[in-house]
Amino acid sequence: QVRLVESGGGLAQAGGSLTLSCAAPGRVFSRSNMAWFRQAPGKEREFVAGISRSGSRTDYVDSVKGRFTISRDNAKNTMFLRMNNLKDEDTATYICAADSAILTAPLYREEDQYDYWGQGTTVTVSS
Repeated sequence: QVRLVESGGGLAQAGGSLTLSCAAPGRVFSRSNMAWFRQAPGKEREFVAGISRSGSRTDYVDSVKGRFTISRDNAKNTMFLRMNNLKDEDTATYICAADSAILTAPLYREEDQYDYWGQGTTVTVSS
């Protein structure tokens, strides 16, 4: 069974920074577009950012553009989300996902395009 494992969540002050990590098995990570989703209490899960297999293409939801940076280290089978200038509304459980369809080219925002998921790491922003 494929497991994606997130880490790096915690408590941060508004305006502060956190970096999340997502580790995946190499056989999945190397062929997958990857993404971060988040789910705030009482809300639906939403796309946050995505990155292509090579790392050459990225996509961000408008609310995090200019504040969050998605990246990946293909040698270490790990994806990152650097979150700067955190806001209260960033409080959520952050979940990484992999789209392992080999022929996939686009970076999707839709959940049903992703076939492997992590359990999530919780980020709490206090003002």
